[in-house]
Amino acid sequence: MRVITTPIKDLLLIEPKVFADDRGYFYESYNEKVFHVNNVTANFVQDNISKSSKGILRGLHFQTPPFTQGKLVKVIQGSVLDVAVDLRTASPTFGQHFKMVLSEENHKMMWIPEGFAHGFLTLEDDTIFMYKCTNFYNASVDRSILWNSPELNIDWGITEPILSDKDRNGNTLNEFKGLF
Repeated sequence: MRVITTPIKDLLLIEPKVFADDRGYFYESYNEKVFHVNNVTANFVQDNISKSSKGILRGLHFQTPPFTQGKLVKVIQGSVLDVAVDLRTASPTFGQHFKMVLSEENHKMMWIPEGFAHGFLTLEDDTIFMYKCTNFYNASVDRSILWNSPELNIDWGITEPILSDKDRNGNTLNEFKGLF
């Protein structure tokens, strides 16, 4: 497993070593020792899986303190444009985002620590997305930043994504300043 730092502190890209042959493939999708060596001491308590058609945008989601969540995200089938936004006000990269295509082909994963918003755009039909969370889902503190919040200037490569009501009615980044 190769752990790669991103331009945003604590946000990591993970490339597992994939063993493939004519029968298929095998890889470790999580190894506590590797994560601890890379200063990720997450205790995962919940796994989530979503299935989406092409053009679905989910996010940008986060939970407020004290119910924040770190997430280890990956694609099981299909592909997504995955985006993480630093919400940590004291961070030099506050309000900056990092994006990466995650797919069943490249097997890449992203570690998104607490204090980040997360979202993804499905690039293929029948995309299956999985994430391990460090805290349980809590609807009372679940928040959404608008996917096209002007402060973020994220190029999603799409102008009319399919959104839930929650994501269509999210808030701008500036409305959440100072939460973390």
